Amino acid sequence: MQLKTLCSTCSLRELCLPVGLNPEEITQLDAVVRQSRRIKRGEYLFRAGEAFTSLFAIRIGFFKTVIASQDGRDQVTGFSMSGELIGLDGISSGLHTCDAVALEDSEVCELPFDRMEDLTQEIPSLQTHFYRLMSREIVRDQGVMLLLGNMKSEERIAAFLLNLSQRLQKRGFAATDFILRMSREEIGSYLGLKLETVSRNLSKFHQSGLIAVDHKHIRINDIQKLKDMVSGCSHQAH
Repeated sequence: MQLKTLCSTCSLRELCLPVGLNPEEITQLDAVVRQSRRIKRGEYLFRAGEAFTSLFAIRIGFFKTVIASQDGRDQVTGFSMSGELIGLDGISSGLHTCDAVALEDSEVCELPFDRMEDLTQEIPSLQTHFYRLMSREIVRDQGVMLLLGNMKSEERIAAFLLNLSQRLQKRGFAATDFILRMSREEIGSYLGLKLETVSRNLSKFHQSGLIAVDHKHIRINDIQKLKDMVSGCSHQAH
């Protein structure tokens, strides 16, 4: 039998929930959050066109969100990791606008949206928190547009690695030594670059000693130089 993970005992709660909730409020949340679900690598958490009913907090693992472009190819629109909420795309129309696919064996907590909406009436800080999350999505989209509009290929990859590094550090993981959960092709799709361009730039970074690359294992040797490469462009894009 799978035990339900409680928000009150979850180490990630400060990442996906507002800080400063009192014990009674956390108990109310525990009553609403559904038992965590396991999603195997390659499985869909939700698909474009499906009815939106819940948000999902990622407990363990990594997801990509994908939309089908007009020519039928998949376009990666984002990567989400533990401590982040996924599924916000479905709030406006009541339907999901993208697919969410697990890039490794993952676990999510389901937050039924109608129950969460009721709860935000009772816990104002929760409502503020959701507004912040939605605002962050808008800022993230603006950051990606900046990334795709103004940056050279090497700057895009530098910004991507920096962003991953910052998010991992926030979760208590090593900021300069990590495994890429996504393929080179998926990185290219997200950054608007060809697969060969991604591989060529990673090899160039490796040869110059900026990073060390071993398949999917990345070690950043000179984080300041990466920051200098991004040179004033926002690297907040997720």
